[in-house]
Amino acid sequence: MVEEKKTNRTKEIVKVSFRGIGVNLVLVVFKAVVGLLANSIAVVLDAVNNLSDALSSIITIIGTKIAGKGADKKHPYGHGRVEYITSSIIAVIMLAAGVTALKESIEKIITPTKTDFKIYSVIIIAAAVGAKIVLGLYFRKKGKQFSSSSLISSGTDALFDAVLSTATLVSAVVAIGWGYNIEGFLGVGISVFILKAGIEVMRDAISELIGVRIDSELAEGIKSKIASFEEIHGVYDLILHTYGPGQLIGAVHVEIDDDLTARQIDTLTRRITADVYHTFGVILTVGIYASNTSDDISKTIRKAAEEKIREYPQILQMHGFYMEHEAKVVSLDIILDFKEKNPKEISEKICAALQSEFPEYRFYVNLDRDFSD
Repeated sequence: MVEEKKTNRTKEIVKVSFRGIGVNLVLVVFKAVVGLLANSIAVVLDAVNNLSDALSSIITIIGTKIAGKGADKKHPYGHGRVEYITSSIIAVIMLAAGVTALKESIEKIITPTKTDFKIYSVIIIAAAVGAKIVLGLYFRKKGKQFSSSSLISSGTDALFDAVLSTATLVSAVVAIGWGYNIEGFLGVGISVFILKAGIEVMRDAISELIGVRIDSELAEGIKSKIASFEEIHGVYDLILHTYGPGQLIGAVHVEIDDDLTARQIDTLTRRITADVYHTFGVILTVGIYASNTSDDISKTIRKAAEEKIREYPQILQMHGFYMEHEAKVVSLDIILDFKEKNPKEISEKICAALQSEFPEYRFYVNLDRDFSD
């Protein structure tokens, strides 16, 4: 079922991209003709920009096709991260278009040329603005629907193109009505916006490649699904690695009674992994925290640990508390805010405080990372 969704996703993204190529090529022809007839460098650059948009769609198609390839021996996690590389390439195209537009606009300010816009030119440019707005919104809608960063990037690019074309339209109206050529000044302003959008697209793509925090709603959904099993007393340490949109592999810890048999634990973890994969498409490995705090001494030490931890507001959570009664060993995990610069020092202080209060026991305070909400 999940594989079928991935296949349909690839087909839809390719279909949307081909539609974008068709629209952009039509706009290239019309704008190039208008720009040459009106002697307008702004309109000609707009046509070239639409040609780069068509190229972006071609790159999206190629990237999506590669990303849709299954896993192989060399790439056991699949090829999904290619889509983030695709977004980076589109960002480079946007940045190149912004730099080119800025250069040409400055030259236009320094050495202005006379333009010869006609009414039909204005109508064609206005139609192009409308087409780019519709195309940009369509790309962004489909990009969010199919979790395609490439389509979202192309949609952002198209909307900025609409703004660029609007500036060209304004300059055409001013040239016809008042005889002033303001293309250069408008072009500089628009170029800055295009460069800003390109930087943001590049930043987002790089962040995805580095690894970002998983979506809070998804994390809560997975934890709630696991917590719904009656044997589970707590769900902790959810970690998910993204290998492309919708391709998630990770691990989680669950707290259960320490008297469950290996057979019962195996059955439980199999049920959890199957349910999570069926519901969310996430491949999950389940680790175990055993719970044995039913006796008085365990309750006393756990309460003391909780009170000590409350003294540190930078500690977000305590879990994994376990007592080995015969060995007189107590271990627990804590999660600290990323802003805390000395986590080891805090864990050592808590350990020392508990050791002082209960000298007959040895304490181990383990540091966990705040990977998900």
